[in-house]
Amino acid sequence: MIQVVFAAVLVATLALWPTAREQRDFGTAKRLNLDLSEIIKLPNAWPMMVTFFCYCTLEQTTNLWASSYLVLRQGLSTKTAASLAGLFFLGITIGRFVSGFLTYKLNDTHLIWVGQTLVAIGIGLMTLPLGEAMAVAGLLFIGLGCAPMYPALLHSVPAVFGTDRSQSVIGVQMAGAYVGTCVMPAGFGLIVAQFNVALLPVFLGIVLVIMVVAHKRVVITLRTNQKGVKYVNQTNCH
Repeated sequence: MIQVVFAAVLVATLALWPTAREQRDFGTAKRLNLDLSEIIKLPNAWPMMVTFFCYCTLEQTTNLWASSYLVLRQGLSTKTAASLAGLFFLGITIGRFVSGFLTYKLNDTHLIWVGQTLVAIGIGLMTLPLGEAMAVAGLLFIGLGCAPMYPALLHSVPAVFGTDRSQSVIGVQMAGAYVGTCVMPAGFGLIVAQFNVALLPVFLGIVLVIMVVAHKRVVITLRTNQKGVKYVNQTNCH
């Protein structure tokens, strides 16, 4: 019902939104329509795709396996586990609300780092033998950590690849993200079938480490490029 209300508001306010021509004329950058072969050759293309892939793997695997983890690992009843697993979504909801205000103080990179730190805390709480209460708190922390990362990753694409390439790049990033969403939770299911659902925090931890490394590479490359541009501009001025 909330989404229906949003849709009605958007339709009613269409006249207030910029037209396609106004969007094309905004700024000096011209949008480039790049194909897949061109996009994957861009600097940072692969690390960003891996980052999106890992984020969606974290979110969707936690979403689909949290209840089973609480039942099979922590010994909770199915009904109780289903209710408590909802804390993961509560964490995302609260985190998205708070992160909107944090954007006034923190940039995209800092928001992503905060999110990764909170997810790491949540995984730690689930891993340590501290009982069901800490495992549930871990799910809440993972939700809080997931909250700012996805919007910040999307918002950072123009800064990483340029406004002219961002539309094409985001399409490929979304493809990588949904591969993680569709494939990796099922992949963890195969792990559970062979071993144990207790490996959920380990699986999430490995995915988080890969995400941190990939995003760190993006940040380092971007900072190096920015320093190079600044140096060239200063040289030209002299």
